[in-house]
Amino acid sequence: MNILAVLIPISLILGGIGLFAFFWALKNHQYDDPKGNAERILSDRYDDSPDAD
Repeated sequence: MNILAVLIPISLILGGIGLFAFFWALKNHQYDDPKGNAERILSDRYDDSPDAD
């Protein structure tokens, strides 16, 4: 039973760290364009050279 006195606070601390990391990622705009890179890599248009105007 004494192990619960150790495991419960540890799990709450780890959950708090995970929640903090999630809100930090939201604040720093990490989730703004989740599909952009996935669609960009499949595109036939390459961005290796600038467009000629």
